[in-house]
Order: sequence, then C-alpha cells, then structure tokens
Amino acid sequence: MPKGVRGYKTGKNDWKKKRLQAHLEMKKYRYYIFCEGQQTEPQYFAGFKRLIEDNPIYKDMVLIEIEPCGVETMRVIGRAEEYVNRNRITRGQIWCVFDKDSFPAKDFDGVSERVKVLNGENAEIQYHAAWSNECIEFWFLLHFAYYISNNHRIDYVGFLNNKFVELKISRYQKNMENIFDVLLEYGNPKLAIRYAKRIIKENEGKTPAKIAPGTKVYELVEELAGYLPEEIQKQFIGEKK
Repeated sequence: MPKGVRGYKTGKNDWKKKRLQAHLEMKKYRYYIFCEGQQTEPQYFAGFKRLIEDNPIYKDMVLIEIEPCGVETMRVIGRAEEYVNRNRITRGQIWCVFDKDSFPAKDFDGVSERVKVLNGENAEIQYHAAWSNECIEFWFLLHFAYYISNNHRIDYVGFLNNKFVELKISRYQKNMENIFDVLLEYGNPKLAIRYAKRIIKENEGKTPAKIAPGTKVYELVEELAGYLPEEIQKQFIGEKK
C-alpha cells in the first residue's frame, strides 16, 4: 500500500481502535477518498494528505482517508457505501475517483446518478463523483496544456512521456510515487483547474460519458488545496480558504 494511504484494516487491540476513533471524531473536516486504481490515484492524493498533515494550521482539523479499491465505476461507490455503513460514518465528504476507460456509459454515468440519490438521504454525508473520461492521465496532462482531443489513454500517456522528456524528468509511468510532486514542481495546477472547468462548462448539459475528454477531479483538488500551506496553496487556487 502506498505511503500515506490509509485503508480500513482494523488493528488487534480494541482500546487502540477506540482511542484512534475518538481522535478522528475531533476532526472538523473529513474527506474519505475511494480510488478506482490501487496506486496512481492514491499516490497522487497522498501528496495532498502529506502536506495537509504537515500544515500546523489544519493538521488537527482535517481528516483524509484514502482507500485504493482496485474496482471499476459502480463498484467504487459500492465500496464507499459499504465503508460508510461498516464504520458508522456520521458526517463527512465521500469522494469516488474513477475512470471511464472502456466501461459501459450506463455504469460510468450511474455513479453520478447514485450520488444524487445518496445525497438526498443524509445532508451530513455527501458523496461526490470525481470522474475522468477517459483516465486520470487526462487530469495530469492539463497541468501542461489545454487539450480537447478525444483520444485513447495511450495518447495521454504519450503526451506526458514527451513532456517529461522535454522537461528532463524521468518518463511518466503509472504508479509513480512522486507524481504529485512532479506536477506541482513542473506543471501548473491552477491552469489545470481552469482548463478542466472550461471543458465542463463547454459541455454543459451532457452526461459524464459524453464529455470526452473531461474530468471532475479538479473539484476534489480545489477542496483539498484549501488546506495546504499558504505558499503551496497559491499554486492551486491563489487565495487562502
């Protein structure tokens, strides 16, 4: 499991679990992130978790749990619901991070539809669909360029490879442990957010499966960026939350 990524395996001692639970209950802002992939997405969001936990302003206020699921589309939100029920989560934001890939449009769009249903049941627990069509690499490449060609994920990986070579970085690989740091140092997160929003706006009224390429990962990024140290936060949103 990637460093900084917490699953939900329980420990051996009940008293330790109760003590940890009591500590977590004190957190004001709670984010539970369920990733379709087991490494690429968890590694990326672990970068936010690390910096936020090192930020003296928010480290005792923000809870970030990252769960690599290794399953696709509708099964990601299913895992999220199971986690919430099993752990008796009473409040927080539940984020499902997943790709379109070659999965059926009805399954891909079904996550967003399920989110609407769940959010009408409990105002204290809100679900979000941070989808990418067709893959998380599209979000990564927006850090370097405004890109609207509906290509295969191989092309997005190729774009990143060429850009990394141009910048004299080691070639892009899935499951890069330092992908967050690379994008922060060599890319432009603020522009990536702006580009992603523009694409969503230009495709207003379409279902996620028909927004190709497109991504809503920026919504979760904006949320987490608000808790980053101020000098880093400016690279994402420019103003303190």
